Amino acid sequence: MKKFPVGVQPYTIRDAMAKNYVGAIERIAEIGYKGIELGLPPEGITITQQKALVDRLGLQVVGCHAGFNTLEFDVESIADYLEEINGGKYVAISMLFDSKEDLLEKAKKMNAIGEQFRKRGVTFLYHNHDWEFVKYDGEYALDILLRETDPELVQTELDTYWIKKGGEDPVAYLSKLKGRAPLLHIKDVEAGEEQFFAEVGEGILDFKAIAKTAEDIGTEWLIVEQDQSRRDPFESLKISYDNLVKLGLIES
Repeated sequence: MKKFPVGVQPYTIRDAMAKNYVGAIERIAEIGYKGIELGLPPEGITITQQKALVDRLGLQVVGCHAGFNTLEFDVESIADYLEEINGGKYVAISMLFDSKEDLLEKAKKMNAIGEQFRKRGVTFLYHNHDWEFVKYDGEYALDILLRETDPELVQTELDTYWIKKGGEDPVAYLSKLKGRAPLLHIKDVEAGEEQFFAEVGEGILDFKAIAKTAEDIGTEWLIVEQDQSRRDPFESLKISYDNLVKLGLIES
C-alpha cells in the first residue's frame, strides 16, 4: 500500500498558535509531520520570516484555506502568497447553503473562481462538513455541488469525520471521486451517540481501507485535523501521527 506524506491543518492548535506561533509550528515538525496548510502569518511576522521558519523545519506548505462561507476573496493575492511561500498549489473553502437555488448559484461562482486559480497554477478545493449531506429534491447538497462544478476547476478536500457525521461511509463516498480528491482531511470518530472527534486510529473508522481508497482515487496528501480534543491538541496530533506510522500508511 502507498505511504502518504502527512500534513497538519493548524486549526487543531489554533490556541497555541495565537500564543506562540513559531513554537507551535516547531512542535508540529518535532512530531514528524511533513506538511502544513498555512495562511498569512500573524502581525509581527513577515512572509519571508514565515518561509524561513517552515524551510528550517523541513515543512512543506501544502496549501491554504481562503476563508469560511465566503467567495469574496482576492484570488491574485492568495496565489501570490502561495508563490512567495513556495507553498503547494491548493486553496480550499467551505460554504453554507440556504437552499438548492443558493447552492447552484454558488457552484457557478466556484467554477469562475476555479478558472481564475487555474490560470495561476493553483487548484481550487471544496472542503465538506456534515451540513452538505442535507438533501434537496432527494439528493445530497454535496452531490449536487460536485455535479454542478467542473472537475477541472473545482476539486475536493473531503473530511473523513464529517462524511461519517453526515451519515455516509467515508470509503464508499471517497471511491466516487477518482481524480478529484488530491487532499484528504483525516480524523476519527468516537464510538457512541455523541460522535465526538477522535485521534486517527482511536475511533471507529477503518483507516487502512480509507488509505487504500485514497490511493485508488489519486490522493496526494493526508492532512490531520482535529477540531476539538479531549486531550492537549499536540498530544492528539502525536497520537494520530504515531497510529498512522503503526498502520504503515505514511512516510515517516
